[in-house]
Amino acid sequence: MTTVAAVSEETDSPYALSHLDALESEAVHIFREVAGEFERPVILFSGGKDSIVMLHLALKAFAPAPIPFSLLHVDTGHNFPEVLAYRDRVVAEHGLRLHVAHVQDYIDRGVLKERPDGTRNPLQTVPLTEKIQAEKFDAVFGGGRRDEEKARAKERVFSLRDEFSQWDPRRQRPELWQLYNGRHAPGEHVRVFPLSNWTELDVWQYIARENIDLPEIYYAHERPVFSRNGMWLTAGEWGGPKEGETVETRLIRYRTVGDMSCTGAVDSDATTIEKVIVEIAASRLTERGATRADDKMSEAAMEDRKREGYF
Repeated sequence: MTTVAAVSEETDSPYALSHLDALESEAVHIFREVAGEFERPVILFSGGKDSIVMLHLALKAFAPAPIPFSLLHVDTGHNFPEVLAYRDRVVAEHGLRLHVAHVQDYIDRGVLKERPDGTRNPLQTVPLTEKIQAEKFDAVFGGGRRDEEKARAKERVFSLRDEFSQWDPRRQRPELWQLYNGRHAPGEHVRVFPLSNWTELDVWQYIARENIDLPEIYYAHERPVFSRNGMWLTAGEWGGPKEGETVETRLIRYRTVGDMSCTGAVDSDATTIEKVIVEIAASRLTERGATRADDKMSEAAMEDRKREGYF
C-alpha cells in the first residue's frame, strides 16, 4: 500500500473507525436496511469498478449467507468485451442471478433508434425502466457517487422514483442521522446509492485494501485508440473511427467504464493499483468529467437523463 492510501487509515483513537471502515459500515447498514424494508431489491451490475465494490460490500453485509438480491445489467451492445467477460465470471463464481436488458432488442423492435453519433448510453433508460417495471423491483442499487457529477451530488441515498421511473429533485427526502425513508406507492420504486459519500480515491483505496479483482481495462495497457473531441476512444462497430481519425497504439487505461462510443481512455503508465492511487490523488478532474462524452452533450445532460429515469 502506498503512503497515499495509508494516510487515510490513520485515526486519533484506537477505538475509532478508520475512514474506509466508516464508509464500509455505512454501506453495509444501507444494504441491510433495504433488505429489511423492500420485497424485491436488485443491484445494478455492469462490471465497472463502482458496481464491483458495491457487490463486494453486499457480499460482506450478508456473509456467510448469499446476498438476497439479484443483479441487473443494461447491455448497450457496445460494452467492452473484457468487462462483459468479468461480469459473467463473477456471476458464475458467486452463483448469482443476472437479469440483462439488451438495448439491441429495443432497436430491432423499432422502439429505439440509433443516434447519429453512435453512442447508445442515452438509450439505456427505456430498457432499464421497463425491466424494473416488468420484474417489479422496488429498490434498485446503483453505484453513483456524489463526487462524480453535479446532478448526482443532489441525490439522496434513498432516491424516490415515480411510476414512470422519473426523478423529481423536489421530492427528495431528508436523511438525518442515517434514517432512510423507503415509503413508496404501488408502481413507484427507490434508487439506492450505498457509495454516495465515497470518492473515486476512496473506491481505489478500498479496492487495494480488500484486494478486489478488477477487469484489466482499469490498468495501463497498450491499446489501439483514436482521438475524438479530446478523448482517446476504442474503435468499434459503433461508428469509429471516421474519415480523418487515425488509429494508433498508446499506453492507456480507463478511469470509468461505459459504452465504448462515449468512454474515453487516459494516457497512463499506472500498471498497478498503487500507481493508480497516486495518479488519482493528483488528478483535478473527476473520472466522468475527464472521460465521458455523454455528460458533455449539454450543461445539464446528466440531470436531464436522471429526470427521465436514468441513473
